[in-house]
Amino acid sequence: MISEDTERPNAVTFRGTPMTLAGTALTAGDPAPPFALTGAGLARVTLADVTANNSRPALLIVVPSLDTPTCSVETLTFQKRAAELPAGLAVYVISSDLPFAQARWADANGSEGFTYLSNYRDPSFGRDYGVLVKEIGLLARSLFVINAYGMITYAHVVPEIASEPDYDAAIAATHAV
Repeated sequence: MISEDTERPNAVTFRGTPMTLAGTALTAGDPAPPFALTGAGLARVTLADVTANNSRPALLIVVPSLDTPTCSVETLTFQKRAAELPAGLAVYVISSDLPFAQARWADANGSEGFTYLSNYRDPSFGRDYGVLVKEIGLLARSLFVINAYGMITYAHVVPEIASEPDYDAAIAATHAV
């Protein structure tokens, strides 16, 4: 468990303004911290659910809010490139949006087999994954690939929250699990 007082000042920027991330930065080789997020129908979804009890890899696409232009573009880009992802990979989009807002966005834009999860009930996901932006209470744009054994094989926090991630690097990382 990561201490709630662990902070990384100036870890990212938001439109050029330095921001603090709560939690320790995760890197490839770290065990994926357990979590409980909220899915469709307000169901509790855990790391064990995401990896099907350590039987499949997963890509976690972490965005601040689907209702912002960059987050929407990012999610739609991953959906358009879903055929480039390996078979059997579970893809989750995690944001601070309420599950109802996520469902509305997915209905309007197509879900393409992605599952949407929210941290609105419990901010511990953001702290435990080192991506909770202290100043604004949202999650930093980031990507995590977790292998079937519950280990992180790719972790990337986008340095400027308002920028898109490196899609090619993330997709390549999903093939390395």
